[in-house]
Amino acid sequence: MSESRKKLRIHGRVQGVFFRAWSAETARALGLAGWVRNRRDGSVEMLLAGAEDKVAAMIERCRRGPPAARVEQIDVEETKEESPAGFETRPTD
Repeated sequence: MSESRKKLRIHGRVQGVFFRAWSAETARALGLAGWVRNRRDGSVEMLLAGAEDKVAAMIERCRRGPPAARVEQIDVEETKEESPAGFETRPTD
C-alpha cells in the first residue's frame, strides 16, 4: 500500500469551532499520523501521513469539517516533512 504525506492549509471559519479536536479524532480513527494547529492568520494547518486512501479520505472529510465549521478552501501540497508517531494537536503558530 502506498504511503502519502500531505500538508494542508484550511481556510474559512475553522477556528473556535472544534476543528483541531475534530481533526485529531478523525485522523486517529483513520490510523493517520501527523499534527494539526491553528495559524495566526485564522487558517488551520495540518500534516497527514499514512496510507494514500486514508489521507485522501481525511482530506475529503476536512472539506466539511465539524458541524460549526465553514470550510472555504483547502490548499494541499506534497511534503517530505517527518510526522510524529501518532496524531497530535500543536500550539498556534
